[in-house]
Amino acid sequence: MVIVHVHVRVKPDCVEAFRQATAENARASLEEPGVARFDAVQEVEDPTRFVLVEAYRTPEDPARHKATPHYARWRDAVAPMMAEARTSVKYANVFPADARW
Repeated sequence: MVIVHVHVRVKPDCVEAFRQATAENARASLEEPGVARFDAVQEVEDPTRFVLVEAYRTPEDPARHKATPHYARWRDAVAPMMAEARTSVKYANVFPADARW
């Protein structure tokens, strides 16, 4: 398992459009065989900040995800919405066991 947290800050006037584009991408991502989980969460105190929590079954699956048409649509759609460049951090799974995902 590879878990990626993608940290995003969007422009205030783009929050709703970002939410919609991200929900569409997340729904499509969950159809990928290598995606175990794909969550999008929004910070309560600063609604311009989001974290995407992406859980992949193998180390190769993040690259496969980035090669999908739905990811390309999302990337291109949200690029002008960004208040700053998005960042990501990769994590190794601890619990639950990989087989339970």
